[in-house]
Amino acid sequence: MKFLSSYIKLLLVILSALLLTGCVHDDKYGTPDLSYQCGDLKATKTLAELKAMPQDQTFTTDDVVEGYVSSSDETGNIYKYLYIQDKPENPTQGLVISVDAVSTYANFPQGSKVYIKLKGLAMGKYGDFIQLGAMDAANVFGRIPEKMVPTNIVKSCTEKAAIIPKVMTLAEVKPANDALVGALIQINNAEFHANTLCLQYAPDGTSADRGLTDPTHTAATTKVARNSGYATFATKTLPSGNGKFVGILSKFRTTYQFYIVRDTDLEMNGPRLDKKVAPCAADPNASKLTVAQAKAIYKSATNPTLIKDNATLTAKVTANDQTGNLFKYLYVEDATGGIRININMNDLYLDKRFQVGRMLTVNLKDLYIGDKDGELQLGGLFNGNVGQVELADTYKHFFANDTPISAVTATERTISSLTTADVGKWIKIKDLQVTNADLWKNFADGTSDTNRTLEDCSGNKIILRTNGRADFGTKDEPLLANNVQMDTGKGDVYAVLQIFRGAYQLRITKLRDIDLDNPRCDGTLPPKMKFTAIFEDPFADLTKWNAVSITGTQGWRTQTISGNTFAVISGFQGGNFANEDWLISKNAVELTGYDKYFLSFDNDKRFAGNDIETYITENYTGNPATTNWVKLNPTLDTDEGAYGWANSGNIDLAAYAGKKIFVAFKYTSTTSAAATWEIDNVKISGAK
Repeated sequence: MKFLSSYIKLLLVILSALLLTGCVHDDKYGTPDLSYQCGDLKATKTLAELKAMPQDQTFTTDDVVEGYVSSSDETGNIYKYLYIQDKPENPTQGLVISVDAVSTYANFPQGSKVYIKLKGLAMGKYGDFIQLGAMDAANVFGRIPEKMVPTNIVKSCTEKAAIIPKVMTLAEVKPANDALVGALIQINNAEFHANTLCLQYAPDGTSADRGLTDPTHTAATTKVARNSGYATFATKTLPSGNGKFVGILSKFRTTYQFYIVRDTDLEMNGPRLDKKVAPCAADPNASKLTVAQAKAIYKSATNPTLIKDNATLTAKVTANDQTGNLFKYLYVEDATGGIRININMNDLYLDKRFQVGRMLTVNLKDLYIGDKDGELQLGGLFNGNVGQVELADTYKHFFANDTPISAVTATERTISSLTTADVGKWIKIKDLQVTNADLWKNFADGTSDTNRTLEDCSGNKIILRTNGRADFGTKDEPLLANNVQMDTGKGDVYAVLQIFRGAYQLRITKLRDIDLDNPRCDGTLPPKMKFTAIFEDPFADLTKWNAVSITGTQGWRTQTISGNTFAVISGFQGGNFANEDWLISKNAVELTGYDKYFLSFDNDKRFAGNDIETYITENYTGNPATTNWVKLNPTLDTDEGAYGWANSGNIDLAAYAGKKIFVAFKYTSTTSAAATWEIDNVKISGAK
């Protein structure tokens, strides 16, 4: 009997251990948190009464509210929030509770009845919507501290209830029903907006809004499913049909958001209201083309060619818009070449289909291939030219390949060996340096695309083109292209090769693509310099200048295009007129306090005519005709047929160190030729 008693005791110990282990979810909780004890209290206020209480002040009374947990953070789509509603079925009130705690599902699973002791808590707003939280030491409203959660939120000892989603239409999701924010809602006949077809719930690690529609609401933005990139289902493809959608109702400012608790709650596989069919996979029976074969479809010398055949192209993504140096386009490449694809979609890089190193399959049928300024591109049709594939059509044309991401291999070339067959490829050119005219410049001027010139040691040159909005840094430490100075030495450049009206140009995708740290071709390695503007004028007006007309009635003025204002002059007014006009800095600029001094400006030439001339003087007499001017040699725009800025380069003013100078622009035209010249962003800088 003593042996049997010992055996029974041992068996009970084992069973108890198994029961405790069974409470642990995925080994995330090594020891049960015994501070979460169940209990049953008496509610003294309703959820409606709680939400009507004063905000941003700590409650001091011993009031209690009760509700049923409508949410669960088990899948990771809900983070540091607990949502409750007043009843398990047909709720009339919901509540958002902000808690500085994770994995709350372990202690407050969906369906649990909970009591909230209000003392020490507070009501406040986030995103213009009210929620329950707490005031911090600085009296700022925020989350309930983790140590307060077990004492202020008590789970009832009663069994969980089944939470039955409240059925609503999207039209009923409106301010009049904001009391239900925090409740579990079901939308019937729902579908994700056509713009999101074949997308994943969210990019890995990044939250994303996916528009919802139903027969009562067709807008794509005001009712969305808000999906976390850390959810267990984030990388799954959104259901592309119509049916039942279930989620927690939330609100951020004027946008209603639903948080999916589990992707298995969604039953959206029926025929869509908009009749779209999204297989989200390429047709296996389509003919398979290479990049070279796709390019060969282009037939017209003036118009894009519509691709009518059922054909696909599978190639590796070599460049995308992750840093913003490419915008709404990417490049793909196979063994036969590379090609640009235009897509009217922001943040392409967040979509797994368009990640660099990913094999992308493109359904070519109904796309256009056309020549844009000398480069063959794939896309849609826009004003008779090859344009972008519209966002709502991306599901028809772009499909992720199951093969894993692999490294992109660059094709090595020299400047002199480049051919049009290399356009669209990811290439490497060794031993390049910035030309002397572009030394000490940033990658870009302002926010526009900017050209810098690179050269090899034989003097062959190629354009490096950079978008001024490109950010080569991180979210916490941005490195905008217009604030990053280029290296002053020599090195290798990795970039996609583009062509614009016969001129090759390189476009990098990140800073490490260009590493110019070795001595230059002449053996020197000029130090990087910090530039400080001594004088600068973006030409909001001409108040910093004297406009002097010697001949003709046309003169200097300002003009604004696309929000950018600049100085402009033209001798053409219904015909060509002879002119001589000067634009002279009104006040002397003193060049003291720095090691080096430079002048730079942007310029644009339109139509045939004389070039603008740039001058400097130490002694302006007040009359340009009697002043002793020294002519400078800036880089000027040579493309008379198109609007586009060129930069003068850093014009060395070392000869004027310690002196006061005036700068002038001289415009001339004749009765046979009168160009338009535009000047912007004049800057005199000191550098150390």
